[in-house]
Amino acid sequence: MARSVTLDHNTNSIQYLCRKDKRLAKAISMVGPLTYEPHEDNPYAFLIHEIIEQMLSIKAGVKIYGRLEELCHGKITPETINSLSDEQIKGIGTANSKVAYIRNVTDSVLSGRLDFTELSALPDEAVFKKLTSLKGIGRWTAKMYLIFVLDRQDILPCEDAAFLQSYRWLYKTNDCSKEAVEKKCKKWKPYSSIAARYLYRALDSGLTKKEFHLYK
Repeated sequence: MARSVTLDHNTNSIQYLCRKDKRLAKAISMVGPLTYEPHEDNPYAFLIHEIIEQMLSIKAGVKIYGRLEELCHGKITPETINSLSDEQIKGIGTANSKVAYIRNVTDSVLSGRLDFTELSALPDEAVFKKLTSLKGIGRWTAKMYLIFVLDRQDILPCEDAAFLQSYRWLYKTNDCSKEAVEKKCKKWKPYSSIAARYLYRALDSGLTKKEFHLYK
């Protein structure tokens, strides 16, 4: 059974973030308690999902990944993917380059070069370095893995479009340069991932469709 984590105003990380950032504190109160389950059960499937979703809309990514699940009879594992031909993987609607990336990750897992148990024991920077050494896994995918699989607490996903959409809403700014985001969000450390989770939830729940007001 997947581990469940609940965050609310009794949680130390939430209390810390609310003290440090009044705008984020307002967003947290708007979202309310947040419960999530880290993707610990199948980290391989998570990586394959992220590779497919790279440079695609969420809707398109879900559709293509769903086709891959059908091909694998609902079980996306290194073994089931390895049993498919390149033509079958390409046939779900993904590009040749992504077929190569999926093959590379799959081969790395089957050969033991990529060990998910080992990754879980490494510090953030070591995990990041290990993942980005694989062709097809860049900064964005590595950060998503750190946040959503390993549940690391201090990862700032400043490359992620969904995060930046909520960031613009929260701070009423169009400056989403890496330098500007890192400077503005420095106050979140050591709970940057937790803050990001609230911004993702604000977006998913439709809160960002209305203008943010700090005192309204």
